[in-house]
Amino acid sequence: MITIADRDAIRTITIDRPERKNAIPPDGWAHLRDAFVDFESSNNRVLIVTGAGGAFCSGADLSREPEDVASFQTVSGRYGRMQVVGAAAEALHRISRPTIAAVDGIAAGAGLSLAAGCDVVVATNRAQFSALFVRRGLVVDFGGTWLLPRLVGLQKAKELSLSGRIVSAAEALEMGIVTRLVEPGDLEAAAIGVAESFLAGGPLAQTMIKAGMNQSMSMSFREALAFEAQAQTVCLGSDDAAEGIGAFLDKRQPRFIGR
Repeated sequence: MITIADRDAIRTITIDRPERKNAIPPDGWAHLRDAFVDFESSNNRVLIVTGAGGAFCSGADLSREPEDVASFQTVSGRYGRMQVVGAAAEALHRISRPTIAAVDGIAAGAGLSLAAGCDVVVATNRAQFSALFVRRGLVVDFGGTWLLPRLVGLQKAKELSLSGRIVSAAEALEMGIVTRLVEPGDLEAAAIGVAESFLAGGPLAQTMIKAGMNQSMSMSFREALAFEAQAQTVCLGSDDAAEGIGAFLDKRQPRFIGR
């Protein structure tokens, strides 16, 4: 269901089911979870998530094969399925290094949540976004109830989720779902460009920055200052900080090692 390619320190995970607009089959969530966990344990520094064939991800594949039907017949079976979906979303959220969604075409349902779960979203000007769960009689999942209000605000998140309407790339950029819009033929290069800009930063500092910002909505200002003091104390004593400051003074590019 997915392909994985490494380019120097950048890893790209591609959802590869173009015939289904890259919808995730029931057994695909575990593959996605494992791919995220594997990236976190790798030596790669930036992750790009994208889709094949002119679509990002149209959410869960609701066309059930006969062997899948039985698991939907019981509460425990349905709940077990959702536990795996949640584990994939949590594995993405737990990645300590920068993540980029490269979106072309549709990002709907869990596909929207998947894009929103990345740190940065680069999209083509023909991309479309929809929290369409409600139009299938379903609840927003893959972390969307947590992610969307933080990206677009509570009222806008409710409006998108209660209507399930389709959002154009331009509107998604305006409301903060998308970071940057490009032409379809420029998507890969743009995502690689953003990834390379992240490679210029210190890995240890990036881990601390992500951790602080992911907790920011649940912290008071005083708690944020306390986090910053602790994180900065670690960074100030690191090899990366010594290298970064030394490179600045020597007017050269730093060579970070992540410790």
